[in-house]
Amino acid sequence: MYSSLSKTEAGNSLPPASCSPYMLSNEEAKVVLNFLPKKPAHSAYLAGLIEENGLVSPLNRGMFYASRNFLAEIQGVALVGHATIIEPTNKESLRELAEVAGNCDSTHLVMCEERWADEFWKHYRTINDAPKLENREFLLELRWPTIHSNQPRPQLRLATINDLELLVPVHAGLATAESGVDPRDMDNEGFIQRYQKRICKGRTWVLTEGDHLIFKADVVTATDETCYVEGVWVNSSARRRGYGQACIAELARMLLWRSRSLSLMVNENNKDAQVFYRSCGFQVRGSYRTAFLH
Repeated sequence: MYSSLSKTEAGNSLPPASCSPYMLSNEEAKVVLNFLPKKPAHSAYLAGLIEENGLVSPLNRGMFYASRNFLAEIQGVALVGHATIIEPTNKESLRELAEVAGNCDSTHLVMCEERWADEFWKHYRTINDAPKLENREFLLELRWPTIHSNQPRPQLRLATINDLELLVPVHAGLATAESGVDPRDMDNEGFIQRYQKRICKGRTWVLTEGDHLIFKADVVTATDETCYVEGVWVNSSARRRGYGQACIAELARMLLWRSRSLSLMVNENNKDAQVFYRSCGFQVRGSYRTAFLH
């Protein structure tokens, strides 16, 4: 439906004058990355994908689109696919990107800042059904951890393939609690393969005692600005004993040498998690609305 970019003689990539929004190509990665860090914590996930995979890659599980103004300046970016994430700057870019997203029939998750959510659904719902499950999420950021001197430093380590059997059911349980759907029921083999790739890329940190998993956290993307973290989990037997705080502090020590902050999302209904992250030093940076579709 939408044209891809055409190259100029100089080798730069520009959209056709009549085409907005348009599908981005790898030649515009630098332009898009310059646009996104205006809000580093907010755009951590998208910026990380682009830095690691480029704008066009099956690893993104979707395609990147941009909306531009009459000066051909980018005014909004969206990843449209399995996870659809919208980063607009005005109502016009929001409308254009929402209409593109509405044509995707493989979307599982839609996310945008809360201030844009109602306007987004006005345009998105003209094509798609109402969301199956809608949540409000707080974006949290940690610049430096709160130190808990009464707890010894945990021996966090990178997960290996040998940990896969311990990690898969835990990560699937977290996804099920958030979306209401067990990803293993949808695509068990693909889910395991994707998590295995994450481990092989050195993105999963764990604390184990014998054959027991005590703590885990996944670094989904990492840029100079921020590491985007998900899948934080503490074994119920270790909760309220300082293990979680000590593990987050240790994780931050190891990651903040290369990034300025850690960021993550927490559901507004998960009060215990909010208290936990505040005790670790996280601060609220914004709010998002997420919707899991049929």
